[in-house]
Amino acid sequence: MSEKKSSKEKTILTEKLKVVNVGISTFADDLRSQGVKVVHVDWKPPAGGDIEMLKLLEKLGL
Repeated sequence: MSEKKSSKEKTILTEKLKVVNVGISTFADDLRSQGVKVVHVDWKPPAGGDIEMLKLLEKLGL
């Protein structure tokens, strides 16, 4: 049994990728090396991911 795909689904699957990469820059580098258009956002978790430090910063309103 075959499923009929909408024209939007067909377009998404045939268009070239355009990616927003958040965090690890090597993911963006790997995609670029394959010809994918990439925008990289250099993001890190607040307080370096330290939950206790994050709670203290929240108390300070930062």
